[in-house]
Amino acid sequence: MSDTGTTASATGAHQRLRRSLGFRDLVVYGLLFIAPMAPVGVFGTLDATSHGAVALVYVLATVAMAFTAFSYAQMVRVVPRAGSVFAYARAGLGDGAGFVAGWMAMLDYVLIPAVAYLFSGIAMNALVPGVSRWAWTALAVVVTTLLNLWGVRAAARVGFVVLALEIVVLVVFVVSAAVVLARDGAQRGVLSPLSGDGTQGAFALSAVIGAVSVAVLSYLGFDAIATFAEEVTGGSQKVARALLFCLALAGVLFVAQTYLVALLEPATSARLARDPGAQGTAFYDAVDSAVGTWLHDLVAASKAVGAAFAALAGQAAAGRLLFAMGRDRRLPRALSRTDGGVPRVALLCAAVVTLVAAGWAARRDDGLDKLVSVVDVGALSAFTLLHASVVGYFVARQRRWSWWRHVLVPLLGAAITVAVVVEAAGVAQVVGAVWLVIGLLVLAGQRGRREVPGG
Repeated sequence: MSDTGTTASATGAHQRLRRSLGFRDLVVYGLLFIAPMAPVGVFGTLDATSHGAVALVYVLATVAMAFTAFSYAQMVRVVPRAGSVFAYARAGLGDGAGFVAGWMAMLDYVLIPAVAYLFSGIAMNALVPGVSRWAWTALAVVVTTLLNLWGVRAAARVGFVVLALEIVVLVVFVVSAAVVLARDGAQRGVLSPLSGDGTQGAFALSAVIGAVSVAVLSYLGFDAIATFAEEVTGGSQKVARALLFCLALAGVLFVAQTYLVALLEPATSARLARDPGAQGTAFYDAVDSAVGTWLHDLVAASKAVGAAFAALAGQAAAGRLLFAMGRDRRLPRALSRTDGGVPRVALLCAAVVTLVAAGWAARRDDGLDKLVSVVDVGALSAFTLLHASVVGYFVARQRRWSWWRHVLVPLLGAAITVAVVVEAAGVAQVVGAVWLVIGLLVLAGQRGRREVPGG
């Protein structure tokens, strides 16, 4: 009997998720988690690092992440279960590897909503200074948690409205930028976002690749779609299509907006490289000087609301991961309880962790940077095990495989994710290694209990 069949027969009525999501709902969750205007905060850094070739950076980053999306699509078709990479590694590499993959993914799924909530609180406080950022952060946590507890379908409906508003703001930006460019002309060469602005010397592929290692982090979250595999109607093929479509759409949006804002940017990439303090606001500064403060405020408000609902999608994905690991007895069984098909215990645990993590980060000057780095290491480590799972499942276990789908693509994908982990901050690498060691100790303890008679 297959692994999925065994699980299905063993799963009780209080450990089942309700199937209610369609293709559009999956795409909404994926885009909410990524955020259509994710490059806003990192534009200046990428522009400086790539010597002005920031649009090319996102073209290459989309291709790089396509390897991971393709591996997800391969596994979700044969292992259509909640838990995403935890379930895939378990099927392809064994129980131990599955636990490690899920354990590392927790750094991504459980902590990334904390980053989004904090972004939302900071942005709203900037717009309404009379209300503290902690009040805004807490409000965002409460509202999105209540929506998730209401049910995945209800959250998807509200999320669709928020996503539509974000897309409207993005369209307003694109139209406004096009009007300004047609009226006043570009600040840089028309092809410079793809070839560099020349202010830091000739085009350097190494500089672009270095920026790609940062840009791929804008895509973290599209993989959350796979965690809803047990709640989709119409089969796992729909999940695979949503994964690939969401990544492709995000890539188009990212390339388009970075191309336009690069043409509007009055500062050269060399100037941004000399002034790291200006990199964080480079996108807003370009919009301010070229279009006006009104668009600056509109983009900021959109980012504030969008960040809160990115956290909603992240919290929902984290709840499904905790649910799956609890159901398979890798975490406390209480996490596997559902009420009306909603994993409310797991969702509440995820909400508490994200709020605590946001509080920790806010009390440190470098807290946000450290939190983001740790999240990145967790996600990319899990992606590496995902690629290994494709090879393990199709080549080693099923012995029915395609050399390019099940060997070449996952090997290239693993090479990319490992390279990005190597480039991560030293503190994040240490935290990731410590988290891994703790996970291995937990795994060893679980095996020890199982070997004890009656354990």
